[in-house]
Amino acid sequence: MPRFFTQKDNISDGFVTITGDDALHISRSLRMRPGEHITVCDMQKNVYDCELESFSSDSVTARVISSHPSDTEPPVFIRLYQALPKSDKLDTIIQKAVESGASEIVPFESQRCVVRIEPSKEDKKLERRRRIALEAAKQCGRGVVPEVRSPLTFDGILSDADDCGLRLFFYEGDGTVSLRRLLDERLSDGRLPGKVAVVIGSEGGFTLSEAERAAAAGFELCGLGKRILRCETAPGFALACLSYRFEL
Repeated sequence: MPRFFTQKDNISDGFVTITGDDALHISRSLRMRPGEHITVCDMQKNVYDCELESFSSDSVTARVISSHPSDTEPPVFIRLYQALPKSDKLDTIIQKAVESGASEIVPFESQRCVVRIEPSKEDKKLERRRRIALEAAKQCGRGVVPEVRSPLTFDGILSDADDCGLRLFFYEGDGTVSLRRLLDERLSDGRLPGKVAVVIGSEGGFTLSEAERAAAAGFELCGLGKRILRCETAPGFALACLSYRFEL
């Protein structure tokens, strides 16, 4: 069943109003008609089974048949900090991170990034990245659309993650512990952390100085096994490991 996202304000008195590109997609691309069903999520982890009722030039109205809490959201809020990779790798990373349960995605610039933040182009890039997250959320059945934020500096992510009870900094150098061992130690009481920060480097990884600064800021230096993972593979792998620990 086609899935769409809308703000809670667009759902009232048993009806949902869909406007903009989604309305055009329903009426023109999908060629749906009154009586057909769609799924609508209100960005607050509520899911609505709806029956299309009427169409106008710029909106679609559907009647709510039933509703229930989303059962596809992970039990832990995970914020992925991804160092800017080359070419279009970040597009793939965002798509797979949404599918793997990330709640928020924050690109950042590290010392070994080839790609640099370009203020004059970031608004356009952010719009495209958010569209990728939206489409991925629809495809995989998420209850909310994970937020993709504007890029930060390396120092910016160290302070931005202060609200996360568990901060994981994936590093290939010395001084790391395995993710499994770290989770066993930090979660020995069985309680889930409120928020988790996951930091992944670009193609060249992190410098020793960056790892030391992260450790001093309270991040846990950890590894993902003996194999070297590409920067576009590592975030999905890390998120899958966390999903296995927290969800499956």
